[in-house]
Amino acid sequence: MSTDLTAGTPADAPVPSGDGAGGGKTGGGLIGLVLDGLRRNMRQYGMLIALGLIVALFTVWTGGDLLLPRNVSNLVLQNSYILILAIGMMLVIISGHIDLSVGSLTACVGAVAAVLMVQHHVPWPVAVVLCLALGAAAGAMQGFFIAYVGIPSFIVTLAGMLLFRGATEIVLKGQTLGPFPKGMQTIANGFLPEVGPDTNYHNLTLLLGVVLIAFIVIQEMRDRRRQQEFALDVLPAKMFALRLVALVAALLTATLLLASYKGAPVVLLMLAVLVVGFGYVMRNAVIGRHVYAIGGNLPAAKLSGVKDKKVTFLVFLNMGMMAALAGLVFAARFNAASPKAGTNFELEAIAASFIGGASMSGGVGTVLGAIIGGLVLGVLNNGMNLVGVGTDWQQVIKGLVLLAAVGFDVWNKRRAGS
Repeated sequence: MSTDLTAGTPADAPVPSGDGAGGGKTGGGLIGLVLDGLRRNMRQYGMLIALGLIVALFTVWTGGDLLLPRNVSNLVLQNSYILILAIGMMLVIISGHIDLSVGSLTACVGAVAAVLMVQHHVPWPVAVVLCLALGAAAGAMQGFFIAYVGIPSFIVTLAGMLLFRGATEIVLKGQTLGPFPKGMQTIANGFLPEVGPDTNYHNLTLLLGVVLIAFIVIQEMRDRRRQQEFALDVLPAKMFALRLVALVAALLTATLLLASYKGAPVVLLMLAVLVVGFGYVMRNAVIGRHVYAIGGNLPAAKLSGVKDKKVTFLVFLNMGMMAALAGLVFAARFNAASPKAGTNFELEAIAASFIGGASMSGGVGTVLGAIIGGLVLGVLNNGMNLVGVGTDWQQVIKGLVLLAAVGFDVWNKRRAGS
C-alpha cells in the first residue's frame, strides 16, 4: 500500500522531474523546488497545508492547549466515529453516489446493540458481530435498489434515513438505554495496556509509533523505486526527502503526545487498520480500480468490462458495515443508545470527504484524504470549543470551510484544464 499523504486520486499525475536535484522552475535552490512542487501538486497537498495551518492557528490561539496530550487523545476519541463514516462515504462518493442514511443507520445499530446487550444480556462480542451483519444487510438492501433497480442513490438513501430513524425510535421506545458492558466500553474509550519499565512514556505506544514510521519510510522508498523502474514521473529527490522528513516529524510528534498521556486509544488502532486496509484495496486491488472507473467514466467502464452493478452493490454494502461500526463506537463512547444519536453524522461524513479531496463528479479521492478532511473538521470543532466560539458561529465557519474546499476543487479542475 502506498502511504502517500495526499488528498487526490491515484490518477493524479505526479510531478514531472527526472528525479534530479533540480526539476523546479520557479526559482533556484530548495525553496524554488518546494514552491514548484506545491504549484504542480496543489490538489494533493492543499488540505494537508490547510490542516497544518489550522493546527498552528489554534495552538497559538489556545495558548498551546490544543496540543496538550490529554486533548490530542480526546480529539481522536471524539472524532473516531465520524472518521469511520468518512472512510466509507469516500468510497461511495468516488463511485459517483451519495448516502444520506448513515447517521440514522448509526443510531439504529446502536439501539439494537443496546437492546441485545442491556435487555437480553447477549455477550458483547456476539452482539457486535450481529450488529455488523445488520449494517451489512441494510447497506445491501439500499445497494440492491440503487444498483439493480436503478433508483438514484439520493432517493434510496433519503428513504433509508427516514426508515432507520423510525426504526431507532421503535426499538428504543423513545428512551435512552444503557449502560454497556465494560468490554464494549473499551472499544471507544479504552487505551492500550501499560507494558515494560517506567519511562514516563507509554512504552507500547512508542514501540508501535517507531514501527509505523519505519514501515512508512520503507514503503515510500519502495514505491518510489518501483515508479522509477517503470519509467514513471516521480518527485525530485530533494522534494521527496523533504516530504519524508515532514511526514516522520508529524508521526513522531503525534506518537510522543499520545505516549505522554495514557497511550494510543484502542479506536485509533482500529482506524489505522481501516486506513491501511481500504487504502491498499483502493490503490492496488481490482475492485478499488473499478470503483474509480465507474465514478470517473461509467460508460467507458462498462465498455471495459467492469461489472458496475456489482461494484455499486458492494460499495453500499460496505458503507452499511462502516455505519454499523461507527454506531457501535458512538454508543460505546457515551455508554448508552439514544433515539437522537447520529444526528447530522451523514453531513459530517460528506463534508469530511469533500474537504479531503473528493469530487462531486466522482472518480476522485483517497481514503487518507477522508481522514484528513475529518481531522480538519475535528480540529476546527475542538479548537473553537477551547476558545469559546458559540455553536452558531461554529456552524457558519464549518459551512465556509466546506464551500472553500469544493470551490478549490472546481478552481483546480479549471486550472488543470487550461
